[in-house]
Amino acid sequence: MRFVDTSILLYAVSVDPGEATKAASACALLNQTDLALSVQVLQEFYVQATRPSSPSRLAHSDAAALIASWLRFPVQATSVALVTAALAAKDRWAISYWDAAIVEAARMTGCSLLLTEDLQDGQDFGGVRVHNPLAASMT
Repeated sequence: MRFVDTSILLYAVSVDPGEATKAASACALLNQTDLALSVQVLQEFYVQATRPSSPSRLAHSDAAALIASWLRFPVQATSVALVTAALAAKDRWAISYWDAAIVEAARMTGCSLLLTEDLQDGQDFGGVRVHNPLAASMT
């Protein structure tokens, strides 16, 4: 299983011509079946995708429909155990709480690979390794 971070979801809906290659890669990735995500990822997607200043702004109904479609993947709920693990991970690896919560949600869903461009490619967080699937799409 691979854990998908918010950036992948946001690229999948991008209409920015400068992000076309990343958008295509993100869409192809989301057609895979071995993915998981978290409530946090879905919340972050909604907030960023519907914000008024976004050039790829989605209507509430469109963002909600996309989120509903992604519920086909396992979704890690936010829980006291996740918060506690994220606090320990933040301290251990000196990363932001939000990044630590993503790492720990990946761990809790049984994912050993975290797909994101927001952390250092190849970094290992105690068995959860970061991979940037969009690195080849970068210009």
